[in-house]
Amino acid sequence: GHVLADRASAEMTPLIHRGACPEPSAAWFEARFAENGWSKSWRDGIYDFQHYHATTHEVLGVYAGRARVQLGGHGGPIHDLQAGDAIVIPAGCAHCRIEASLDFAVVGAYPDGAEPDLVRGPGIPDPGLPRPAADPILGPGRGFSA
Repeated sequence: GHVLADRASAEMTPLIHRGACPEPSAAWFEARFAENGWSKSWRDGIYDFQHYHATTHEVLGVYAGRARVQLGGHGGPIHDLQAGDAIVIPAGCAHCRIEASLDFAVVGAYPDGAEPDLVRGPGIPDPGLPRPAADPILGPGRGFSA
């Protein structure tokens, strides 16, 4: 994985793990997220409007298809995601699906059983939430949690 630049502060920099799951499946992402303390998982897609979560960070694991996703609000960078990729989205960082294949699907989860809110809009620079103890893919003290 690698860190991607964002318009906002370092606290809002998303992290994309390319090819995190070599044989993509929803069950693999759910298990990996859970073993690293990210829970309340769900399966679906990504909304096609700018939105963010002020109360928690979020991880999305792509288990099918491909999509173009904008990060950081209107004017933010657009990234191509495909099955096997995972993206860790810090609290306050807006994200939006620009386009996707018909089979596009993700598993989402949140650190420490957090309850997500849903706020429409361009995001907020830094809601002040600490980084979780573990990156959802790499584990404790690495990646997003470092």
